[in-house]
Amino acid sequence: MLVLNCSTKLLTLERMLKSHFPESLKVYGAVMNINRGNPFQKEVVLDSWPDFKAVITRRQREAETDDLDHYTNAYAVFYKDLRAYRELLEDNDVINWDQVFQIQGLQSELYAVSKAVANAKLLDLDIKLASFKAVHFSPVSSVPDHDFLTGPSPRLTYLSVSDADLLNRTWSRGGNQQCLRYIAKLIACFPSVCVRDEKGNPVSWGITDQFATMCHGYTLPEHRRKGYSRLVALTLARKLQSRGFPSQGNVLDDNTASINLLKSVHAQFLPCRFHRLILTPAAFSTQAHL
Repeated sequence: MLVLNCSTKLLTLERMLKSHFPESLKVYGAVMNINRGNPFQKEVVLDSWPDFKAVITRRQREAETDDLDHYTNAYAVFYKDLRAYRELLEDNDVINWDQVFQIQGLQSELYAVSKAVANAKLLDLDIKLASFKAVHFSPVSSVPDHDFLTGPSPRLTYLSVSDADLLNRTWSRGGNQQCLRYIAKLIACFPSVCVRDEKGNPVSWGITDQFATMCHGYTLPEHRRKGYSRLVALTLARKLQSRGFPSQGNVLDDNTASINLLKSVHAQFLPCRFHRLILTPAAFSTQAHL
């Protein structure tokens, strides 16, 4: 196991990961953010260099952490050899198993291998798996039509940290202090888009996470069927593309409205699925917000 700290090697890794799309997208997004200021204090762990077979991005060991914050305690994984990934998990210096955390990736063996290693270590862990359709937006070459936003309101703009409470209350994964803090950090660090009403309040929005993934696309119920979600999604995708990031996202299989929206904007549904594991040690089982 080695930690890749050299800026030149990290840029090389970024280029190498592009040749392994779409499976490497989560790690690629995390590495891009590391190479552009590293606002989430991430680092890269590999089995070897330069001929790596597995790579994991994680929170820097010296970064301040909250053991209940699985939003921030997040690992992204890509491997070319499943055995190499397992060996990284088995290394006691790679994963902090003593906190609530998540593992993300676009390869189907993540759950089975992670669970097997946890069992082999005799860890008392609850592991929750969620699986999503993975999507990628086609290039948005022109500014999305927003002529229907007439007058001073509603208006297309971006989110501010003061909007984090609203997003925390409306996100299916939110409603707790860890998520509130996480969303505020995302808004402060990464691209966002929103539509605001005449009072300046967000009514539709989308944000970007630490893996350069478009997430928490949401429109308040009373403002739906007005074209806001489409406008927000395309504008955010274009903003990411203009900065060189892949415009990727995830959607649950039963979210028919979002799937229809993605089809209408010709987003590409990827052949692989997005998998998110949330791992909770027994000591935190009554405290964690999942």
